[in-house]
Amino acid sequence: MSDQNPSVGGDGAVLPVLSLDDVHVRYGGSHILQGVSFDVPATGVTALLGRNGVGKTTTLRSIIGLAPRTGRILLQGREIQGLTTARIVRGGIGYVPEDREVFGGLTVDENLRLVDPVRGVDADVVARLFPDLVPRRAQRAGTLSGGQQQMVALARVLLRENALLLVDEPTKGLAPKLVTEVADVLAEVARTTPVLLVEQNLQLVRRIADRVVVLDAGTVVHRGAAADLVADADLTRELLGVSMRREGAA
Repeated sequence: MSDQNPSVGGDGAVLPVLSLDDVHVRYGGSHILQGVSFDVPATGVTALLGRNGVGKTTTLRSIIGLAPRTGRILLQGREIQGLTTARIVRGGIGYVPEDREVFGGLTVDENLRLVDPVRGVDADVVARLFPDLVPRRAQRAGTLSGGQQQMVALARVLLRENALLLVDEPTKGLAPKLVTEVADVLAEVARTTPVLLVEQNLQLVRRIADRVVVLDAGTVVHRGAAADLVADADLTRELLGVSMRREGAA
């Protein structure tokens, strides 16, 4: 994980790690993102929320260069919207997609050695954050549970030095115990590396997110503290169409 200091502007203020300014994405005749603008601070977890189909995943894909976009995207003050995905990743953005994209025919160790050929599953970060993967080093990733595959996907990204992590619905389809384990990992990661998280589980958002950005129909309709949103049942229902339950926790 990255231990680098946040970028500082000329006036001494800490710059956002990521800034989107008037970002548009069009696929064919569909205008998916319609002028999305927001900043991701250089610390903690920023949750990107919204109903299904409003453009959350497309926003992440636009940042990483997997969606055709216009507008400005800045990573630590440097424009990246014209760069290829490979250069954006090398520049410091780690991406964990919704479908995890592990290589099912490769072992756990082989999946990790694609990123770190020397250490693989023996890297310190794997033993510290994903100890269950160590005894499964020789197991083919396609035979792992969904939660274990999510851990492989996260571990693979964390073998690089990152300025920012983009994580898309990491708890989708997972049992409550595994949701808790993923939440623990993300909270630990966010101590040193900022995270932009797409997540539907509001209990998890309440637990680990510092701030939220809410999308609706391809535009930003709300920005603010995560605690304020999840504490306001009427606002949560208005923006997300769901009620925030008080019982339980991620």
